[in-house]
Amino acid sequence: MVNVALIGAGKMGISHLAILGAHPDVQVTGVSDTSKMVVDAFRKFSKFPCYTDYEKMLDEAPADAVFVAVPTKYHAVMVKKVLEKGKHVFAEKPLCLTVGEGQELVELAASKKLVNQVGYHNKFVGTFRELKRIVDSGDLGEIFHFAGEAYGPVVTRPKQGNWRADPSEGGGCLMDYASHVIDLINYTLGPITAVKGAVLKPLYSKNVEDSVSALLELSSKVTGILLVNWSDITYRKMSTSVTIQGSKGKIICDANELKVYFNTEETPAGYTRGWNVKYVTDLTEQVDFYLRGEEYSAQIDYFIKAIQKKVPNTINNFQSAWQTDKVISLIKNNTTL
Repeated sequence: MVNVALIGAGKMGISHLAILGAHPDVQVTGVSDTSKMVVDAFRKFSKFPCYTDYEKMLDEAPADAVFVAVPTKYHAVMVKKVLEKGKHVFAEKPLCLTVGEGQELVELAASKKLVNQVGYHNKFVGTFRELKRIVDSGDLGEIFHFAGEAYGPVVTRPKQGNWRADPSEGGGCLMDYASHVIDLINYTLGPITAVKGAVLKPLYSKNVEDSVSALLELSSKVTGILLVNWSDITYRKMSTSVTIQGSKGKIICDANELKVYFNTEETPAGYTRGWNVKYVTDLTEQVDFYLRGEEYSAQIDYFIKAIQKKVPNTINNFQSAWQTDKVISLIKNNTTL
C-alpha cells in the first residue's frame, strides 16, 4: 500500500481524493485545507485524518506521497516543503508561476530521487495517446505543420472576482487553458523552442487575457499555431484538439475522436489508405474507478505505479511540465496586447 496525503480540498482536490479513496493500492492518511468549514465536513463525513495546517500534516501523517491541489502561486513553496520531507509529489498544473521556481523543483526532486508528476491529464486520453503513437511511428512521414486549439465557456461576462482574474494567482487563459495545449504539443511533437509572435487578448477580463494566439516553432524548425479562447459560449465545456499535417497524411484529434488520412498504401496496422476514424471508446483502457473521465483515474494510477517502480516516471514529470512553463514564458515575452 502507498500512503497518500492531500493538500487542498477544492474542486480538483476532492476529485483526486475520491479516486485515491477507491484505489486498491492507496491508503489516504491525511487531508489538509485552510477552510475550517471544509475540514469540519471531512471530519464529520469521512474517516480521513484532517488538518488546517499542511505542515503539521506533513509532520504527523505517515505519507509516502502527497497530492498538492492548491492555486499555482503556492506550488513553489508547498511542493518544495513536501520534497524536503522526502515525499513523492503529484501537483496540479501548471507547475509554477515562473520558470525559475519550476527549475528549483525539478532539480530538488531529481536530487532526492522522488517520483514527481503534474496533472496534465490529456496524455492519458485514449485518442491523444494514439496520436502520440502514430507520430512516433513515423507513419505520417515528414511533419510539415501543426495546430493546437482549445475553446470553452469559462469567462463569459465582465465581472470576475475569483483567482482566474488575477495573474499573480495563475489566472488567465494562457496559464489555465492554453497550458494544456502547449503541454500536449510538447509531448507529441516538441519540444517547442521558439515563439515567433503572440497576441494575448482580453475579451471580458480586465487584468488577464481571455484568448491566446501564437506562432510556435519546434526544435525541428517545424512551425505551427496555437489558438485558445476560454470565452467561447458556443462550447458547452473545454474542447482541445491537435491537427498535424505530414508528407504521408494528416491527423485531426480531440478528446472524443481521432481522424487520420493516409495518402499511401503503407499504413500502420488497423488503418487503411484514405480517411480513418477511431473513437475514444475504442482506444481507452478500462480503469478501476471512473470519475469525470478515465484519464483522471489513469493519471493517478500511473503515479502510484511509478512509486511502486512498476512504470518509469517519464509521463507528466516535473521536467516536462517545466518545459511547458518555459513556453508560457516565451509567449508572454513575445506578446502584443
